[in-house]
Amino acid sequence: MSTEVRAGNPTGPEPGDDVDDDGALAVGAEAVARSQWQLFRRRFLRHKLAMTGLVILATMFVLCFGARWIAPYPKNNQDLLSDPVGPGRDHLFGQDELGRDYFTEVLYAGQISLKIGLAVAVLSTALGATLGSVAGYFGRAYDLILMRITDMFLLVPGVALLAVAFRKFGQSDLAIIVVLTGIGWMLVARVVRGQVLSLRDREIVDAAKVAGASPFRIIFRHLIPNMVGPIAVNATLSMVGAILAESTLSFLGFGIQPPDTSWGNLLAQNRGYLGLSKAYLLYFPSIAIVLAVLAISFVGDGLRDAFDPESQR
Repeated sequence: MSTEVRAGNPTGPEPGDDVDDDGALAVGAEAVARSQWQLFRRRFLRHKLAMTGLVILATMFVLCFGARWIAPYPKNNQDLLSDPVGPGRDHLFGQDELGRDYFTEVLYAGQISLKIGLAVAVLSTALGATLGSVAGYFGRAYDLILMRITDMFLLVPGVALLAVAFRKFGQSDLAIIVVLTGIGWMLVARVVRGQVLSLRDREIVDAAKVAGASPFRIIFRHLIPNMVGPIAVNATLSMVGAILAESTLSFLGFGIQPPDTSWGNLLAQNRGYLGLSKAYLLYFPSIAIVLAVLAISFVGDGLRDAFDPESQR
């Protein structure tokens, strides 16, 4: 628990009180207890860039995964007799060379790109946090073996892993998630291991041992909750990296294949239009990728500042 100081009101802040960024009012005021989660929420909600990024990201998820009800046309609805037209009232993002409404296609493509980014972030963070915690807490042989495995994965070229995975599983979104998870968990594991090494000798761990808690209960009940800040920030970085990696793979022809589409796949299909009248077919997927990456990065910055008790507004 943390405390805030209050002047003459031990029950908490009242509407109209002049409270500063840290919740302090005056010297000699009475203290009001606030939990760490209350302080985190307070700092995060005051982070303007983080809130802006969260709104943008939430809007993109709603639009993309609600495309079945929001999109003005069905997916892959072709009108081969219609010439491609630019953005307008009837087609917000214009039409492509197959006569498809491009706004609809961008929304459905975003489902795969965002799904890959979110799945990789969750899986790689969970795997890395678990292995890093086990290595840091048990030490000795466990630490040596797990960290050498981590080093081995860091040395293996990502392109080689991609080639093997695509040959075995095909160029599907599941294969991309598996490969990017296999590439992305190592950095999280190293960060978590370092945090565990600094926490395992503290009083909270000693008290849990005296109370008879098992090692895995100590790890998942006491250590990981105290590392939620670095873990959450690394999760946002993993999501950004996964979206960019998927877009790059699809743009180069190694990622999502038709009839499925992603933002990178749309870029690959229309890269020949750069500098031509139909260049808008490149602009909108690019804008979607940039918006998603910036929004996630803003949220990550907000999480980092909110979990840091010494951060300023």
